[in-house]
Amino acid sequence: MTGFDSPRPRRSKAGGRRGAQHGDAFQDGPDPGSSVAGDPEPDPVSVAQNIVYRQLTTSAKSRQQLAQKLAERHIPEDVAEAVLDRFQEARLINDADFADMWVRSRSQSRKLARGALRRELAEKGIDHETVAAALEQLTDADEEEAARQLVERKLRPGMDLQDQAEKDKATRRLASMLARKGYQPSQAFRIVNEVLESHAAADSGQR
Repeated sequence: MTGFDSPRPRRSKAGGRRGAQHGDAFQDGPDPGSSVAGDPEPDPVSVAQNIVYRQLTTSAKSRQQLAQKLAERHIPEDVAEAVLDRFQEARLINDADFADMWVRSRSQSRKLARGALRRELAEKGIDHETVAAALEQLTDADEEEAARQLVERKLRPGMDLQDQAEKDKATRRLASMLARKGYQPSQAFRIVNEVLESHAAADSGQR
């Protein structure tokens, strides 16, 4: 029998266990011969592009919001800026369009006044001129109507508006609610008083 024909010695189960135990010493690092160890480092540009795509697929974002997300994922600043520039050139990032959309959406769904909208957009990195242009789509009449709708919606049924103490308490509560929505205090108290006076007059006429 030649050397090529001689059978290979079998590996005992005990030897297999010893081999596994011996291999445990290398668990802290990948096997140099494995495909994981041979994988190239991911391209930071591709990683950044994928992050931006995913963020924009979820919802519209300002450039600053996207830059913050890239920083959280440890994308180098120069790579992030280059990728965001590319998206902006393709108009996939447009802070003016974002601000217009934000104002329309938040003023309708949340009844926010221009003061609150201005603060929100500033927090998202929108510059002053872009914010001002976006807010031009809201008029004083729009704000007044939104505030009245809010007060009407928050009026508690069964209130005795002929009772001055109860009326004063309702006035403070409703004016504070409008202030949190970005309305000026004087505007908030005026609108609340007008709505409550209207309701009080209607209640008095029904008696």
